[in-house]
Amino acid sequence: MATKASAFLYNDFGGIFVQFHTVILRYLEMELKSPFTTSFGTMKKRPVLLVEVIDQDGVHGWGEGVAFSAPWYTEETIETTWHMLEAFLIPLLFQAPVYHPDELRDRFSLIRRNYMAKAALEGAVWDAFAKRHHMPLHVALGGEKQEVDVGVSIGIQPITNTLKRIEQALAEGYKRIKIKIKPGWDVDVVREIRHHFPHVPLMVDANSAYSLCDIDRLRALDDYELLMIEQPLAVDDIVDHAKLQAKLQTPICLDESICSYEDAKRAIELKSCRVINIKIGRVGGLIEAKRIHDLCQQHRIPVWCGGMLEGGVGRAHSIALATLPHFSLPSDTAASANYWERDFIEPEVTVHRGRIFVQKQHGIGYAVNLAEVERRIVRSKIYKRSKG
Repeated sequence: MATKASAFLYNDFGGIFVQFHTVILRYLEMELKSPFTTSFGTMKKRPVLLVEVIDQDGVHGWGEGVAFSAPWYTEETIETTWHMLEAFLIPLLFQAPVYHPDELRDRFSLIRRNYMAKAALEGAVWDAFAKRHHMPLHVALGGEKQEVDVGVSIGIQPITNTLKRIEQALAEGYKRIKIKIKPGWDVDVVREIRHHFPHVPLMVDANSAYSLCDIDRLRALDDYELLMIEQPLAVDDIVDHAKLQAKLQTPICLDESICSYEDAKRAIELKSCRVINIKIGRVGGLIEAKRIHDLCQQHRIPVWCGGMLEGGVGRAHSIALATLPHFSLPSDTAASANYWERDFIEPEVTVHRGRIFVQKQHGIGYAVNLAEVERRIVRSKIYKRSKG
């Protein structure tokens, strides 16, 4: 039973309510071990927005905002994420107690889109919720797996470097290789990779760099037995992807086009893809991610968990999500050391023969190293719930 000192009150169903009274935002700058290039451009440093929530019993929860410094992946940036959290979402969290994190989907629905901002705060609440109930986050989500198969994503770089990176990734046991492509850096590159690695599970990611005018070039990729072509066309398109998928043997995987359950439902109905990549930040949080997972399971559409060059907290949330039963393809959740000289979580995420073993500790399963956080901090701010 809850004591009078507890921040929780049992409701009629035996559940527990909590009032969050503090949120801390921290803007970090992480330097990548090597530049990461896509069709959008090259990134050398990664901004990270850490969200910490604290309830009245002192339980801490951690979330991560995965927006970039510029709006080239979605319309969100780290600055717009900070603004949406400060001006709208944190006040909504403080507005009333929370029984279960799934309540936040409706509470935050007053705010249109801004999915990465919503996911960052909701993720922190999920972590606190799991800790409060003395369970790992993946258990709270309904995950079943104790280990997660993972692949690696390789940015655009000279072909000799690409081949060396693939060889290294395979030696480390990664279960799948993904390379970034763009017009002029596609068919010839895939042909060269297949010459050296004829049987490696291989996929390509276009990040919306093509149009239907490029259909012959995309069809040429059918010759190389790819697992999938990820997001070849526009970020907001579902209709043209259906036209393209009808002309391709290779499965199309949608990424940027899927921002909600409704998007996934329409894509399945139109046959716009044969695979869906689920990213927590892109769809607005773990609640929506799980709804999309369940929908795809019902329609037998394979899913996998995409990566956003996250820091350790975001990576921990993705690992928890990928334990759900219908995640049947390797996730883009490489080891921390693949990107950073030193991550800000303990232990760091490690990969063993292409698998990440799921942590048993309560919540996300990893501790935030505040000394490492402070070393990278650009700015921070504390928000308190007003009394009364």
